[in-house]
Amino acid sequence: MTQRAPVAQHTASDSSLAAPADFLRQTLAIAEVEVRKLLRDPTEVFTRSVQPTLWLVVFGQVLGRARVIPTGAISYLDFMTPGVLAQSVLFTSIFYGIAIIWERDLGILHKMLVTPAYRGALVLGKAASAGVRGLAQTVIIYGVALVMGIHLRLAVAPILGVLLAVVLGSAVFSTFSLVVACIVKTRERFMGIGQVLTMPLFFASNAIYPIAMMPDWLKVVARGNPLTYLVDALRSLMVEGGVSAFGYGTDLTVQLGALVVLVLVAAKLYPSVAV
Repeated sequence: MTQRAPVAQHTASDSSLAAPADFLRQTLAIAEVEVRKLLRDPTEVFTRSVQPTLWLVVFGQVLGRARVIPTGAISYLDFMTPGVLAQSVLFTSIFYGIAIIWERDLGILHKMLVTPAYRGALVLGKAASAGVRGLAQTVIIYGVALVMGIHLRLAVAPILGVLLAVVLGSAVFSTFSLVVACIVKTRERFMGIGQVLTMPLFFASNAIYPIAMMPDWLKVVARGNPLTYLVDALRSLMVEGGVSAFGYGTDLTVQLGALVVLVLVAAKLYPSVAV
């Protein structure tokens, strides 16, 4: 008996570690599949980058000359660049949920749901792959910003912070997109709702003007908008002289909290897509 006790304890310990390890392995497997799809058709990344590029080149320069928006010690173009990157993250991620509707129609989703995989791993794996798409958008926006002479912070630590913020923001909005897809269940309704959501989320944030300019009711909406905290983090990390209104810790905490809640909701709703 004295020889069996340690064996039993070791087995229990292995069992307690097996679940997190399985969850991580399944998440990475789903993410790998989604990233392979992106590598086979990278044109989507470039087509999605056209709109934010136009915002920088046209809209940013026009308003920068008008000088009607107070941006403190930095130029309007510098102020706007992190907001355009956040916009790119939002617009790319918010339509990500349509993928599971396509997978349902092709029968792929049914096969995944009959596996013993964790539903949370299926959701988080897709969110992680959306983060990779966000990184591709970041490279493009940085390239355009450098050509336009925007004063970027190019030290290693700020760039790593930007990449972390982009991955987290992409995961938040792609998971939100999955929740919407689980509720509406059809491509037509999903595309309509996605179009309706993107512009209010964008304009009810600090992406192209500071919160101080907003009317009181819009300030309340902006402070409840996850995009506001993504922009705030990017602005403090991305451009010289950029200042965070909430603090990077608060920005990170809000994004992480939103991601956890959305993953739990999406994992609960995920099987309902196949019904």
